[in-house]
Order: sequence, then C-alpha cells, then structure tokens
Amino acid sequence: MNVIEIVKSIVLGIIQGITEWLPISSTGHLILFDNIWPMASSPEFFEVFKVVIQFGSILAVLVLFFHKLNPFSPQKSRREKRDTYNLWKKVIVGCIPIIIVGLPLDMILEDYLSGVYVIAATLILYGIAFIVIESRNRRPSMRSLEDLTYKAAFFIGCFQVLAAIPGTSRSGATILGAVLLGCSRYVASEFSFFLAVPVMAGASGLKLIKYFLKVGMFSGSEWLLLTVGTVVSFLVSILAIRLLLSYIRKHDFKVFGIYRILLGIVVIVYFGFLA
Repeated sequence: MNVIEIVKSIVLGIIQGITEWLPISSTGHLILFDNIWPMASSPEFFEVFKVVIQFGSILAVLVLFFHKLNPFSPQKSRREKRDTYNLWKKVIVGCIPIIIVGLPLDMILEDYLSGVYVIAATLILYGIAFIVIESRNRRPSMRSLEDLTYKAAFFIGCFQVLAAIPGTSRSGATILGAVLLGCSRYVASEFSFFLAVPVMAGASGLKLIKYFLKVGMFSGSEWLLLTVGTVVSFLVSILAIRLLLSYIRKHDFKVFGIYRILLGIVVIVYFGFLA
C-alpha cells in the first residue's frame, strides 16, 4: 500500500467531515481535490469512496444526537418520547422527495454534471443565494423542532433534491430551504443533519451495491483506504457539527456564501487558465 494513497484518504476524510455539514458542498470539494491530486485507484473506486466515507459523517450525527433521536430513552418523559417519534416522522416525510425524484435524478446526472465548471457555477449561485436570503430581516416562525410542520419538512426535502447537482451542497440546499420556509438557523441546521442520516445511508448503500455488481469486492488496500477515510470523516464531522451549531447561535450564514463565491471564482481561474 502506497503511503501517499493513505495520506490522500486522510485528506479526503477531513474534507468530507468538514464540508458535509457546512453548507459548502462536500461532493464538490471531493471532486475538485481529485482533479488536483487524484487517487491512483480506478475512477469507479473513487466514485464509491467519496460516498462510502459518508458513513463516518452519519455516525457522527447519531453519536452527537443519540439522546435527541432515541425515542426509547428511559430518561425521556412520555411527551418527549412522543416528540421524538414525531421528529422521525418529519424526517421520513422530508425523505419522500429524494426517494421519488432525487435518487433517480442523481443516477442520471452524476455522469454528466460532475465537471469543474458546473461545480463552480453552483458554488457561486448558492453563495449569492445565502447572502441575499440572510440579508432579509424576517423573524423565524419555527424556533424549535416541535414547531416544524410536516408541510415544511416535505418542502425542505424538495430543496434537498437540488443537491443532485454537484457543488450545490445537500446541507446548503436544505438549510436554505428551511430558512426560506421560516425556520431559525439552528432548527434548519439540526433538521438538515437528521434528514441526512437516512438519505446518506441509502445513497451509500446503493453505491456499494452498484459497485459490487459491476466490479466485485474491494481489495485489501481498498478496504484500508475506505476505513481510514471513514474514521477520519467521523472524527472531523463531530468537531465540524459542534463548531457550526456554536457559530450560528450568534452569526448568520453569509460567511459561507462569501466562501462559496470566492471558491467558485478560484475554480474557474485555476481550471480555465492555470491547469
């Protein structure tokens, strides 16, 4: 096993752990990194690698929010257990659009819209959207997950479908949608995290099945790369989630919009004139 490939796996795990939860596009960053410093493995393996290491990010959510997501906790009152069940129902409702539209769309678009200029365009477009939406002075009507309606959960799920286009950011699309629908930044972020669990688990599982049917089982070195990337993704995700929730208690999302615009411009300049 080439040590350089392990280093790349670590870096990709760090990128995944940070960018999955910040609204700046994890897939876009992973694709850009691979264009600059590609893995020596096959393109098919990288496609499954960048999805499978999401398991680490999913596990981070389950660990950090275990009490909130666990309806069977003996420490919860009957009302709290009912609220937890209702939360999971809202997550299920939010997953309906991605199941009906998003997954088929993702399978169609992933081979055609993974170019660096598409990523640059979506980075800039949603960066502008964040700045514009955050410039409004609207008071949120949903300040807790209990306030979140089933209708709002469904439409937040509709926004998640937009993430089929690389560079959009799954968390970015759902957070933007939630804020537009009247959620506070904290509720928008938390619900985005919870909505990611079944969606990312399903996407990772489907990607694995497709890979096994087409290519076969992973080699020993590929298992090692996947394990390293997933573990790093888990550890970094825990830190990223905590930092984001702490940050948005006192700040808005404009800084992420500015970052997206600047990164989009850098991508255009680098790949258009320097690469």
